[in-house]
Amino acid sequence: MPKLSAKRQITIPARQCKELGIQPGDEIDSFIVDGRITLIKKHKGAAKGFLKHVKAKQDISDDDSLQSAL
Repeated sequence: MPKLSAKRQITIPARQCKELGIQPGDEIDSFIVDGRITLIKKHKGAAKGFLKHVKAKQDISDDDSLQSAL
């Protein structure tokens, strides 16, 4: 059974990694729902086009936009 290390790291059993196609170096995202941690393998390009419906405001410069975010 995996244990949490002093650095808050968990080793995922090899069998589970193989089943999910997770390899050393893969990026993993995690989130909590109803008291359970879920791990998701990130896929390059998965969010491509996600914000395509957002229209840029042409009257605001990049610098002004950055300052308003701070």
